[in-house]
Amino acid sequence: MRRDDRDDPFDEFFRELERMMNDVMGAGGDVHIEQSGADYGADLHLDVHETDDAVRVVADVPGVDKDAIDLKCDGEVLTIKAAADQRDYGQRVRLPAHVDEHSANATYNNGILEVSFTRSEDASDISLD
Repeated sequence: MRRDDRDDPFDEFFRELERMMNDVMGAGGDVHIEQSGADYGADLHLDVHETDDAVRVVADVPGVDKDAIDLKCDGEVLTIKAAADQRDYGQRVRLPAHVDEHSANATYNNGILEVSFTRSEDASDISLD
């Protein structure tokens, strides 16, 4: 029995994929992707590490000059903004513990941003007079 191409179970899938690619590529073949609704730019890939004494945030920020990175922290949230030729990055990270924002130490090497903080006490004892 000869196989009929019309019976290909993936035929509809590939037709739809081709239609979507044609929609994306447009008539001229030039792709334009716009981000909408992002106040801080493209999301960063990042990891947060916590120890008893410190909190460390490691983020991938490729293709950005060191001077184009802006970091802010209020003790609870770290805000990272960075601008590159092709895109802007941004992320607000709620830290897993309250940190001393004045203890911040940041390094940037080969597209990897690392920011570390000393943990601060979550609560203070109040003595009664």
